[in-house]
Amino acid sequence: MAPAYRVALVAFPGIRAFDVSVITEVWGTDRTDRAAPAFDLRRVATDTTPVPMRGGLSLHPDRTLAWLSRADLILVPGLDDHLTPAPVPVLDALRRAHARGTPLAALCGGAFTLAQAGLLDGRRAITHWNLIGLLRAHHPLVDVVPDALFVEDDNIWTAAGTAAGIDLCLHLVRRSHGAEAAATIARSMVTAPFRTGSQAQFIEQPTAPADRDADTLAAVREHALRHLHEPLTVAALAAHAGMSPRSFARHFTAATGTTPLRWLLDQRIAAAQKLLERTDLPMPEVARRAGFGSEVTMRQHFASRLATSPRAYRAAFSTAPATDSATSADGSSPIAR
Repeated sequence: MAPAYRVALVAFPGIRAFDVSVITEVWGTDRTDRAAPAFDLRRVATDTTPVPMRGGLSLHPDRTLAWLSRADLILVPGLDDHLTPAPVPVLDALRRAHARGTPLAALCGGAFTLAQAGLLDGRRAITHWNLIGLLRAHHPLVDVVPDALFVEDDNIWTAAGTAAGIDLCLHLVRRSHGAEAAATIARSMVTAPFRTGSQAQFIEQPTAPADRDADTLAAVREHALRHLHEPLTVAALAAHAGMSPRSFARHFTAATGTTPLRWLLDQRIAAAQKLLERTDLPMPEVARRAGFGSEVTMRQHFASRLATSPRAYRAAFSTAPATDSATSADGSSPIAR
């Protein structure tokens, strides 16, 4: 059995209870009975004195900062007051961890803590859209990305507000343990298993002006997921929706926060990941079922979006083969649905 993946939650007065809860729900719940990875989540602070949080809550650390040297991943929650100064020992420990090559991830206003440590100077970072001006004003050396859910630069991850923290946590699980592990956790949390960091923080029109438009776009997405193995185009999807390509693209982006092409590529990558994990299908067949057309095209998209190759991904995350059971009557992949 593989050793548990060691995750450190850095705690000090002023951290947000919501972000602590998200981190605890993702990495602190035992789901090994559902074939999820084993995690060892530790709450780390300068000492083991209870850490006060807003609303009369408190967090009881079970390790001191020395444990960070053992962590595979270090997480920094957001802050209730975004200018709360972190204890100097915490900032020093975060600097040492980054120098060792340990991945660091901050949720929402946790970016301010990493910025205090100087770790975001000259690097791309994101925070809640309403805090972007504040982050720029107090940390002008940070390259603040104005519109994303989460970003990575030099092994440092930052996320936008609230729900984007869940997206980043699931992405980090996917990155280290595969898409199926992230999907298992997402199902348990009843949340979306796959939103890419490049998606907009908020959508222009969260509620469609008419139920008809919302139903039409949902039906188009369902159609696309059932036909990923086919050569889908924006024009074809627009025709399925009964709209012009231009009108369809505008409505789709307003409703989802991403373009039809980017959404379609995200779904193809997710489908390929699942096929690589669950089956021993040859690479050309994986590429066909996921809708890439060729192994070369799939490899190019894996390199640009996941910084790895399909073969390396399979080697890292493959489970028991299920080639025969993954085939439907029309040759499409039910895994992608």
